[in-house]
Amino acid sequence: MSFDTCGIIGKSSALQEVFRILAKVAPSDSTVLVTGESGTGKELLVRALHRNSGRADKPFVPINCGAIPRELLESELFGHEKGAFTHAIRTKIGRFEMANGGTVFLDEIGEMDLSLQVKILRVLQEREFERVGGGKTIKADVRVVAATNRDLEEEVRKGTFREDLFYRLNVIPITLPPLRDRGGDVLVLAHHFLKHFCANRRQCILEMADDAREILARYSWPGNVRELENFMERMSILCDSDHIGIVDLPDKILRETGVEVPKRPLPVIDTCFRWPELQDLRDQQLGLKEFLDQVE
Repeated sequence: MSFDTCGIIGKSSALQEVFRILAKVAPSDSTVLVTGESGTGKELLVRALHRNSGRADKPFVPINCGAIPRELLESELFGHEKGAFTHAIRTKIGRFEMANGGTVFLDEIGEMDLSLQVKILRVLQEREFERVGGGKTIKADVRVVAATNRDLEEEVRKGTFREDLFYRLNVIPITLPPLRDRGGDVLVLAHHFLKHFCANRRQCILEMADDAREILARYSWPGNVRELENFMERMSILCDSDHIGIVDLPDKILRETGVEVPKRPLPVIDTCFRWPELQDLRDQQLGLKEFLDQVE
């Protein structure tokens, strides 16, 4: 049976090792903790885990624990009964009930309040919970997968994350490597995204000049795959020629990779003169007289 990567792209040894672990873990019901920097694609990885599990035909229910206010998160996870609190005008089922038989993905688990961590621990230990304001115990037939960009062991030492919950979650730890540690995957992904965005815009696929490819491969991509994807979308829209060259790359990328920022002619619209910003002149090492000479 082939492993479905859910569209995760890459050929690097670091990513292939992640796939190897994922393929062994997916058929089990063990709890998994995925760690990795923001933008590395943790949710996509967890979707691949669910897709290749015995629960694949049941719901996959994600929830970002850092995106929902603390006072609402408990209700989102476990549901609530009518009248449980102000504005609870009807009974609501939570994510654990929605995912019955499937997988609950607790994204950014490190942002969860300590008081709620206790209730997650109970689900993992006892496989049961109650809705907010309810007395009926509900069985939780779900696989729990969590993800974080924090060092949870450090959070345990600081007292902001429960040690017992950490060990319950960390049965199978998987670390998703940052893009800078994935070697040639940068250019593989860059070409994939560029092809995708150009096709969406029904335009010819842009090529990347060799010097631009070299620079993109050397850049650290602190925002990881998400940053690269956004950058290639921007290039597909703003690039004025049929290829991406050094002149098209942002100054930030050029400076970090040790490349001299090229002088670019300032755009001047025939029907509307624009005085330059001082930062524009500084970036391009132009004096005001040189700028006015260009305008003329």
